[in-house]
Amino acid sequence: MPKEATILIIEDDKFLNDLIGKKLEREGFKIFSVIDGERGLEILKEEEVDIILLDLLLPGMHGFEFLRLIKGDPKVKNIPVIILSNLGQKEDVEKGLALGAIDYLVKAGVTLDEIVVKIDSIIKKIGR
Repeated sequence: MPKEATILIIEDDKFLNDLIGKKLEREGFKIFSVIDGERGLEILKEEEVDIILLDLLLPGMHGFEFLRLIKGDPKVKNIPVIILSNLGQKEDVEKGLALGAIDYLVKAGVTLDEIVVKIDSIIKKIGR
């Protein structure tokens, strides 16, 4: 049953990007997958997105810079962003949340099912 929410995955690890994308599609979500922040910004101009899953260590534009840019754009600033990164230091988590991420998940400490549960809870909060 479709969940009628669109997720933008920004993850440069192709294997992980595909793995997360396939899992979310099986759960009924519409997915856009990109490997860098620049392409992520292009998708946001072209498509309606409900939630962004954002890696931080990306080619070109760093995830923090992507987050800074979208939170400064009135058209997309209210899209919830979940950071999904291997950067698990306290400073990184605090910086991500301070820049406007709704949550911060460390890849090594989270399963695909937990990511789905997190997305479902955010969708309920935003009323989708």
